[in-house]
Amino acid sequence: MTAGMTTPAWMHEQIAAEQYDSWPEERCAGIEIVDGMVVVNPRPSKRHNRLARLLANALEAAGGPDWNADTDFDVRLQGIPLTNRRPDVVVYRADTIDITPTRPEHVLLVVEVVSPGSETTDRVVKADQYAKAAIAFYWRVEQSVTGVPLVYTYVLDPATRTYRDGDVFTGVVKAAVPFAVEIDLGRA
Repeated sequence: MTAGMTTPAWMHEQIAAEQYDSWPEERCAGIEIVDGMVVVNPRPSKRHNRLARLLANALEAAGGPDWNADTDFDVRLQGIPLTNRRPDVVVYRADTIDITPTRPEHVLLVVEVVSPGSETTDRVVKADQYAKAAIAFYWRVEQSVTGVPLVYTYVLDPATRTYRDGDVFTGVVKAAVPFAVEIDLGRA
């Protein structure tokens, strides 16, 4: 920000679901709401976006007609206080495409691509929130210094609402769950 610029008041006030739902999409882009407060997310890199797109395209193809995979939209984790997250990739039931907001019961898998500045949030905070919301699968993509991504997969333990470690993939994902898919992330 340059000298003399101020942030809008809505960025410093607790936001209710009804208020957030009335905002235009342009205002909602690039932010998440956590415990009712606006959290601004840094703009992702081109590599980050490419990884998310490769994953979304492959997961949608593997999921068949019952599942969609998209990027950059809200998942309403809780209403009071409002918590909306914008996972990098969301695999959700195709028959819920027109239902807004997307809720955890519509979602099968969320993927977060870790970027500088989001490490703790993606590795700890979001994983905990997604598990408590009973989202069955969570994948975390780490961008390594070698350029070959690492993908950590997690499976929900419904009794404890925590994630158990799944497989770890380097470069090429060959997952059997939530459905069989092979994704070469080395070309990102």
